[in-house]
Amino acid sequence: MAPGRLARFEEKLRGSGLRPTRQRLALAELLFSKGDRHVTAEALHAEAVTANVPVSLATIYNALNQFTGAGLLREVAIEGQKTYFDTNTSSHHHFYVESEECLLDIPDGNLRVVGLPETPQGKQIDRIDVIVRLRDI
Repeated sequence: MAPGRLARFEEKLRGSGLRPTRQRLALAELLFSKGDRHVTAEALHAEAVTANVPVSLATIYNALNQFTGAGLLREVAIEGQKTYFDTNTSSHHHFYVESEECLLDIPDGNLRVVGLPETPQGKQIDRIDVIVRLRDI
């Protein structure tokens, strides 16, 4: 990893309250150097193996959960079947293409959620996740 890139990812991790270990830095580079995207733990593990980053699948899961807890990733679960981690943490919704098992962002402003119920006392809505499932015709 180039020194400038290393500093950028180290700052990103420290700014989120995470210690920038070698493995976290390597995974941060894999995750965040390709722009906004959706990745599963298994896909990230395969990328790590290809990039000669010595890391177990369990470590990948731990890092993804730590990154999510620190606000660096957004977790998107598809009916308990598969979990994706989204590098775009802004408020947005997704298409799920069943035949390809992939997520696509729904362009901002193309979806409105109306008629939400009142929340119980002392609670507020944190976020709304809409997943529109697509199938081939």
